[in-house]
Amino acid sequence: MSSHSSHSSIDLSTSFAGLSLQTPLVLLSGCVGFGEEYTRVEGFRNRDVGAVILKGTTVEPRMGNAPHRVYETPSGMLNAIGLQNPGARYVIDEILPHLPHDETQFWANANGSSLADYAEVAAMFDDSPVTAIEINISCPNVKEGGVHFGNDPVMAAKVVEAMRAMTKKPLITKLSPNNADIAETARLVIEAGSDGLSVINTLVGMAVDVEKRTPIIGNISGGLSGPAIKPVALWKIHQTRAVAAKHGIPILGQGGLTTVNDALEFAITGSDALGLGTGLFYDPLLCGKICDGLCAYLEKHKMTSYADLVGSLQ
Repeated sequence: MSSHSSHSSIDLSTSFAGLSLQTPLVLLSGCVGFGEEYTRVEGFRNRDVGAVILKGTTVEPRMGNAPHRVYETPSGMLNAIGLQNPGARYVIDEILPHLPHDETQFWANANGSSLADYAEVAAMFDDSPVTAIEINISCPNVKEGGVHFGNDPVMAAKVVEAMRAMTKKPLITKLSPNNADIAETARLVIEAGSDGLSVINTLVGMAVDVEKRTPIIGNISGGLSGPAIKPVALWKIHQTRAVAAKHGIPILGQGGLTTVNDALEFAITGSDALGLGTGLFYDPLLCGKICDGLCAYLEKHKMTSYADLVGSLQ
């Protein structure tokens, strides 16, 4: 039995893009490797988790960026890993067969530097046991001189369209907070065929070594995650909620969620599922604690399911 069995009357399951998740918790891409890393943590239980998103994957293997790649900042973390991965074919042939698909769901995270790349990754994962594909549209479009797909709503929609033609699996588009109009991007990617939205991806930031007077991150800038970005994440979820609800599209809320209280804030603001990333570095056993905390809150407020809480902002 799970640790939240004492709250057996509470239903933590959630429906997301046509999938049924046993809890709303989703472990975010890049924070748990290819699904085999976190299982080494004693006391971790797959049944506390609705889905695990695998590390970002490209068509060809990638070495990633030069170090430093990770740096701790006040209430957060900068990372610029650079999509280091062994390539989609290796992930499908060598990694996916060994994951515990009977215990939780595994989703792919697709990346590319052209529309053709994204389409090819989608086609490859379409014939695999992943139950959904998250689209990282924060990648630079090499053909267009390095402009990020995610910062241009029309380009973002084109990525979804290219992948939609190649797979029947649910597509979840990860929206950038660095986008001027996140609601408009949400609308366009939904119209292009996205079945869900991940809100938000990391913010862009940097850190400086004052003695050397050089950027600490090898890539100069990195993605800022952790508690520092939580207020931004909540605001962006609030901004996208109306357009998502209008089309019946769920939101995977993420960005600095590290406590039970954070989880409640994200749910109330409109997160159909809750993404845990940097929080797992603070506390690898966070999932069980959040499940217990959600159950206790729902019980106290006379609610019977997680769904009762979602979008209940007054």
